[in-house]
Amino acid sequence: MRCPLFAIMKTRIDRVFHQLIQTDTIIYFLAINILTFLILFAKKSLIENETIAFQILQEEGRFGIYSIFNSLQFLAIPIIYLYKSTIIGFILWIGAFMFGYKITYKQCWKIALIGETVFLLPEIIKVFWFILRPDDVNIWQIRAFYPLSIMNFFDYQTLPAQYHYPLKALNVFEVIYWFVLVELVHSTASKQRSYAVAIVFLSYVPLFWLWLVYYILVYK
Repeated sequence: MRCPLFAIMKTRIDRVFHQLIQTDTIIYFLAINILTFLILFAKKSLIENETIAFQILQEEGRFGIYSIFNSLQFLAIPIIYLYKSTIIGFILWIGAFMFGYKITYKQCWKIALIGETVFLLPEIIKVFWFILRPDDVNIWQIRAFYPLSIMNFFDYQTLPAQYHYPLKALNVFEVIYWFVLVELVHSTASKQRSYAVAIVFLSYVPLFWLWLVYYILVYK
């Protein structure tokens, strides 16, 4: 016998994902870009610009180069979302095709875009984490930290550089992202959830692991 509370929560979650799928793609794309811009701005202005490394750059006259690099990061936000949504959307579309799931590439692209919202949460946590820390931090501690990731169990100073990104990528939010993709695929096609699980875990997830292994092997 199912718990009534569980059934109510499941219904509400399904409704949320259905509403997300119905959202206009352009509006959602603009919204996630604006949110990412604001979070990045907060991280730069409230955390990174307060470090000793930032002060040294100012004293040595290299602040201009740092400012250019920061500007490029802001300008790259929509490009990164377009790139990731295009690649991940294609992977999901191929997976859906393999299982006979009738989802267009445009729908898969939107699913990938909406799924990226999950990764705004760790960035928000990161901002508050360093704002509330009583001790001073350096720029390398900021860049090495990723909330609820395996990286937090290692010392970034002694760890080989090629493992920094993979260990940060292995985090709780990545796993949440997998299941968000499942729900979005399920809500889009309105078929059995087991097929949506198979699509995500037999297409995107294996390629994600292969990408991390490839990154470690080719890193220089």
